[in-house]
Amino acid sequence: MKQEDHSFLSPDTADEASRIFKALADPTRIKILYLLSQEECSVSHITEVLEMTQSAVSHQLSYLRNLRLVKYRREGNTFFYTYDDEHVINLINQVLSHIECK
Repeated sequence: MKQEDHSFLSPDTADEASRIFKALADPTRIKILYLLSQEECSVSHITEVLEMTQSAVSHQLSYLRNLRLVKYRREGNTFFYTYDDEHVINLINQVLSHIECK
């Protein structure tokens, strides 16, 4: 009799998945990631589009940057952000598509 193979997630993999879902549990971060999936944006553009303070946007971008979900480039004194994880953007788009199909 063949023994069944029971595969389990490693603690590190489960922790990383949890961190990503925690990041996506915040509506502001979803809005920022969705916007960045559409276009590269400066912090001031994000603040205008989402009607938020620069401080609040910078805080969220820092959080997302630490998780390597966004990246930036500097041009003079301006930072331009874009997403840095295609898989997370695909996940957001799948969830939005799921919601629209209801």
